[in-house]
Amino acid sequence: MQKSYSFSVRLAAWLLSAILIVYILYMLRETLVPLTFSVLFAVLLYPICAFLESWRFPRILAITIAQVLFFAVLMGLIYVASIQIISFGEELPRLEKKANYWIDQGQDFLSDNFGMSRRKQLTEGRKYLTEALKNSASILTGAVATTTGTLASAALVPLFVFFFLLYRDFFRQFFYKVFDSRHKRRVDQAIKRIYAVVQGYLVGLVSVILIVGVLNSAGLLLLGVPHAIFFGFFASCLLLIPYIGLLIGSLLPALMALVALDSPMYSLGVLAVFGVIQVLEGNFITPYIVGSKVSVNPLASMIVLILGGQLWGVSGLILALPATAIVKVIFDSIEPLKPFGYLLGEAEDGKPIKIKIPNLTEE
Repeated sequence: MQKSYSFSVRLAAWLLSAILIVYILYMLRETLVPLTFSVLFAVLLYPICAFLESWRFPRILAITIAQVLFFAVLMGLIYVASIQIISFGEELPRLEKKANYWIDQGQDFLSDNFGMSRRKQLTEGRKYLTEALKNSASILTGAVATTTGTLASAALVPLFVFFFLLYRDFFRQFFYKVFDSRHKRRVDQAIKRIYAVVQGYLVGLVSVILIVGVLNSAGLLLLGVPHAIFFGFFASCLLLIPYIGLLIGSLLPALMALVALDSPMYSLGVLAVFGVIQVLEGNFITPYIVGSKVSVNPLASMIVLILGGQLWGVSGLILALPATAIVKVIFDSIEPLKPFGYLLGEAEDGKPIKIKIPNLTEE
C-alpha cells in the first residue's frame, strides 16, 4: 500500500512538472527560442575558440574572430543566393507569359470537357480569390508580427553566443555546485557528451544538406529546369524542417518546370526526382550521417517534432531533435531520470523487448 501511494505521488509530481515546463516553454518562447539557438551556435563555435585560445589568443579576441568568421560565411551564402534570386527575377516576364498560356489551356480544358464558360470560370475564380485574400489577411498580419519579433530576438543571438562562450567556465562551476563536487567527473562527462552530440548533429546536418543539394541540382539539371543549382540547394536547406522540408522545397522547381518547359511532364518529373531523393535522405543519408550522432528513436523524434512545432512553430521543428538529444544526455546522467533517457533512445541491439504474457485462464 505504501509503495502504491509513493508511486502515485511521484507520478503526480512528474505530470505537474511536465505541464509546468510546457507552459513555461510556450509563454516564454520569444526569449527561449533565441537562447536555444545561441546555445547551439556557441557549441558549434567552441572548437574554433578553443583552437585560437591554445595559440595564446585572449578569450574575448578568440570569440570575436570565431563570430566574424561565422557571419562572413553566412553573408557569403546570402550573397550567392541573392545573385541567383536577381537572375531568377530577370526571367519573370517570360515566366508570366508562359503561365498565362497554361491558364488559357486550363480554361479551354474546362470549357470543352465540363461545359464551363470562361465567364463562369472567371466568376468562380474571382470568388475563391476573394475568400483566399480574406483568410490570408489575418495570416499575413500574424506573420508580419511574428517576423518582426523574430528579427528583434535574432539580433540578440550574437550577444548571447558571445557571453555563453565567455562564461563557459563559470557555467561549468555552477553545475559543479548544483550536483556536488563528488559528481564532478559525471558532470564533465555529461558536458563533453552534450558538446559531442550537438557538434555531431550540426556538422552532420550541414553534410546532409550539401549531399542532398548536389543530388537535387543534378536531377534538375538532367530535366533541364532553369536555375537548377539554386532550386536544388534551396530545397536542401529546407531539410532544417525535418521530414517535410524537402517536399515543400520541391514545389517551387515543379512550378518553374511547369511554366518554363514545354510539357507538364517535366513538372511531374521534378516531383518524382525529389520523391526519390526524399526516400534516400530519410532512409539512408540522414540515418547514416546524423542518426549515429543523435540516439533518439524514430517514435520519440516524431512526437517531439509535433510538440516542437506546436510550441515554437518552425523554430520548434528545427530545434526539436538537437534539444531532445541534449535532454537525453542529461537524463542518462541523472540516476532517477535514466528510465526517461532509455525511453527516448534506441532499443538495445535493435531488438524488440520480449514480454511473456501470463495465461489468465489458469488458476
